[in-house]
This record gives sequence, structure tokens and C-alpha cells, in this order.
Amino acid sequence: MDVAKATAAAPSLDALLSAQTVWRGGRAPATTAGGEPTGHAALDALLPQGGWPRRALTELLLPADGVGELSLLLPTLARMTQAGMVVAVVAPPYLPYAPAWQSAGVDLRRLEIIEADARNALWAFEQCLRSAACGAVLGWPLHADAQALRRLQVAADSGDCLGFAFRDRRHAANPSPAALRLEHVDGAWHVRKCRGGNVPARAFPTAFVGAASASSLSSQRKNNAGSALVGAASAASFLSRKEFGQKLAAEAAPTKSAAAKAVPAKVALAGLR
Repeated sequence: MDVAKATAAAPSLDALLSAQTVWRGGRAPATTAGGEPTGHAALDALLPQGGWPRRALTELLLPADGVGELSLLLPTLARMTQAGMVVAVVAPPYLPYAPAWQSAGVDLRRLEIIEADARNALWAFEQCLRSAACGAVLGWPLHADAQALRRLQVAADSGDCLGFAFRDRRHAANPSPAALRLEHVDGAWHVRKCRGGNVPARAFPTAFVGAASASSLSSQRKNNAGSALVGAASAASFLSRKEFGQKLAAEAAPTKSAAAKAVPAKVALAGLR
């Protein structure tokens, strides 16, 4: 009698497969739409849910800053902010350049920049994900371990939010609880893990910035470590802290004399190095 009750209470195999809690090896599972569109039709076609997984963490594994990681996300961020949703950017390594975000369609009134030191950035990232006040949260968890990433994944699920974690690609060999992992290799995005389906063999080529977008750049620049040039897509959207201070100084400085220009330049650069 007890065996019969236990058998009746056990979920059927079909129910487990439809809930995608059991992976069926050797065949491609039926994909279910419901992801957040990426704004790139070719990428949507590769992902099992037809877009970014909702209520989940997406990990972007990068060889260096400026490989097109922002251009990959800007269509989604623009659509969200235009729909009235808040997008939070937590402790970015560069200061966001507002005109570039605005020209990409992002409603700056819905863009929140969270400043935090390295010690508190991970906590702030998790709280923004969990708050249920954001449509998407971007973060750079440089030293997050598997347990910290698990908390971020759970927070994104609890807060019904899209989480995007930018990390060095050396972490690609480590397991991750993120629902989706994309690695940038040789000018293309490769899917390393995707929830709800098999990893596609094809890659999504990086869309390079055209002449019109490239003309808006002052120059290529090095990242804080001084090792990698920031590419056109990200350079258009971020300025280093020093360059931001120099930009403020140039805009605020009077034109009467070189001596007069030195004072506002010193003030503008204070605290931005």
C-alpha cells in the first residue's frame, strides 16, 4: 500500500522533461520561447529560450575590456528603459559616457549607476538583483567564487531580473551556476552553457561598430591595468576616470590663458583618478 502511494505521488517522466529538470542526452530538447530578446536575431536563434534567460544570471567571459560586450547588451537595455524599467550598472570599471548610451536608445532617466568599492560591489550587485526594482543589472564580480555566483543566480530569480556578470575568460574552465555563459573568442561569442538546451556548435560573430559610430570616438584607450585597448563598442560607452576628469576640465576651463585653465583642471580631476 505504501509502495502504491509513493508511486502515485512520484512525478511522471514526461512532467520532469517538460519542466526541464532532467536533461535527455543524445537529442536536442524542444526549445521553449520566453527569453528576453537580445536584439540580435542570429543570437536569439542560437539560444534555447530565444533570448536572454529571464530571472537568471548570464555570464560574459572576456579576453579583455572592449570586445563588444556593451554593444551586445545595448539593444536589450534600450528596450527595457524605454518601457520604464530600471537598469542598474554596479561599480563599472569605467565611467559611463552618457551621450553614447543615449544615442543607443537608452533612456538615461531609467539608468542607475551604483558606485561601490571592490569589497562592497558584490553585495551591491546581489541587492540590486534581489530588489525586484530593476529590469536588468550589470556587474563586474572580479573575485566571485562559485558560492557568490550562486547567490547572484538566486537573487536574479527572486527579483525577476536579468543579471549580467562580466568576468575574465580564465574562469571559463570553472563550473558556474549561471543559466547562460558566453565566451568571446576570436571575434565571436561562443555559448559555453545554456539552460534548457544543448550547447550550440555555431558561434555568434561580433558586430563591429560602423564608421558612423567609430567617428564618435576620441581615441582608443587602455584599461586600468594598461594591458588591453578598449575596443570601439565599449570605448564609445565608457571613459576611464582620468579621461572623464580631463573631459570635465576641458569643458569647464576658460579660454583666457593657460594659467587660468590649470585651476579647473585640478578641481575636475580630484577624486577621479
